[in-house]
Amino acid sequence: MNIVDIINKKRVKEELTKEELEMAFNGYLKGFVKDYQMSALLMAICINGMSEREIFDLVDIFIKSGDVLDLSSIPGVKVDKHSTGGIGDKITLIIGPIVAACGVIVPKMSGRGLGYTGGTIDKLESIHGFNVSLTEEEFINSLKTVGLAITGQTANLCPMDKAIYALRDVTGTTSSIPLIASSIMSKKIAGGADKILIDIKCGNGALMETREDAEALREIMEKIGEYYHKETICEISDMNTPLGSNIGNSLEVIEAMDVLQGKKGDLTDLAIKIATEMIKVSKDITIEEAKKEVIDAINSKKAFNKFIEFVKNQGGDINSLEISRNIEKIKATKEGEVKSINALNIGKLSCSLGAGRLNKEDKIDYSVGVVLNKLVGDKVNIGDTLFTLYKKPNERNLLNIDYTNYYEIK
Repeated sequence: MNIVDIINKKRVKEELTKEELEMAFNGYLKGFVKDYQMSALLMAICINGMSEREIFDLVDIFIKSGDVLDLSSIPGVKVDKHSTGGIGDKITLIIGPIVAACGVIVPKMSGRGLGYTGGTIDKLESIHGFNVSLTEEEFINSLKTVGLAITGQTANLCPMDKAIYALRDVTGTTSSIPLIASSIMSKKIAGGADKILIDIKCGNGALMETREDAEALREIMEKIGEYYHKETICEISDMNTPLGSNIGNSLEVIEAMDVLQGKKGDLTDLAIKIATEMIKVSKDITIEEAKKEVIDAINSKKAFNKFIEFVKNQGGDINSLEISRNIEKIKATKEGEVKSINALNIGKLSCSLGAGRLNKEDKIDYSVGVVLNKLVGDKVNIGDTLFTLYKKPNERNLLNIDYTNYYEIK
């Protein structure tokens, strides 16, 4: 059996053995299988799917490609949270401090974004000095002292996933449910947490565009968690509308801090929901008791203070956040009510300003992005500002921008 035979076998919808998967994926990591060959196999998987057994085997191959973190020296339950990503998704920056302030350990390995907005690591890098490359020792010490640590994926943790993910991003295979599930769950299991909560985004601004696909992803990830004896809870949340009002790296850090200081809205409601579930499963208490702890952590400012402690512990200067002073306000030319905001188009707009990257080599401008001044359900009068663009210093006004591509007003 060679790589071409394996590709052809998956092309005609046959199930691959674990030995065949090992040959293909380990061969790619070692350089024996070429980019174009792995791209062909990934596309065949994307089109034809994988069985549960194939997915379990692939997760195992990913995990065994590197190290597995041992967090047993840290007392208490460790709970990790992952989001499948979306426009304006800064939930990790909010729920991490909340859950840690409630006394639960939150180990988190995150990634950079490749797409319309930055990833969690990009957002944290907008804070000058913030160390996103903790050693294993630094990571464990931070968990022991602060209760929360967020770092980039280490070189030795699931290196297979890192290599395959980079290839998926440039070959149109990012939306495959088996590949998404294998990528996420291998990292979560190798990361050493006891319990895992997955926030699956669903809508036009997410990888899972339909509820059916989101439900399918939830089912397989929960089964992977059960297979590896890791309690895994998946929540499905809307991503047809941007999450919160700020899209862009520094802008999203600022909004996260606003929520931790009491800002109300849909973003806060979702953060409370996810944090409550994490506390519930970690402490084995009722949902009502868990929610009370979460609300108390926000109202008492314990969660905000935990965020500041977390940033300082990892070398960041929270006062260093930079927001572009070159702004442009997009105003309404009709009155009515905001019926919808197109998350995907807002994400593309933010990316075009420099807040995201379309290629791995692209550099992010942390100071740019979009702020939504009107949200769904708001009344709009002629001349009201719908959204504000934060642009690069020398970028000219986008005078021909058509707000109807982003807002539906009736």
